[in-house]
Amino acid sequence: MARSLSRSATAALALASLAALTVVASPAHASQLSGPEIKSTIGGKTVLLKTRWGGFPLRYASGGRVTGDGTALGLARFFAPKETGRWWVQGDQLCQQFPTWYNGRQFCFTLSRTGDASLKWVREDGYSGTATIQG
Repeated sequence: MARSLSRSATAALALASLAALTVVASPAHASQLSGPEIKSTIGGKTVLLKTRWGGFPLRYASGGRVTGDGTALGLARFFAPKETGRWWVQGDQLCQQFPTWYNGRQFCFTLSRTGDASLKWVREDGYSGTATIQG
């Protein structure tokens, strides 16, 4: 008999799938950002995570709030498409946490610049991907 997943389990599965789809090889000329460089690179900007559905926007407000919005990508069937959490820099890593995405779990990432407006990110559990920085 089939068992249905809870809404939070479905959301976690969808986000894990989204992260898995963005796994890429390391660029040859990536330069890892320091803590202060992370703040100046993403603070007040939108970062578009590369996914197979298009760019998934994360807006990093200078005050430490981050808003992700997958509404335009049609992801509402998988999880709450828009949510605001918090971000901070810990050492040379970007950390963030959302109220319900990833079941509220905190994740930290290293960021490396791969071009003027492009980044490679590596999450602490090994997932990685690329992103583009917008003003």
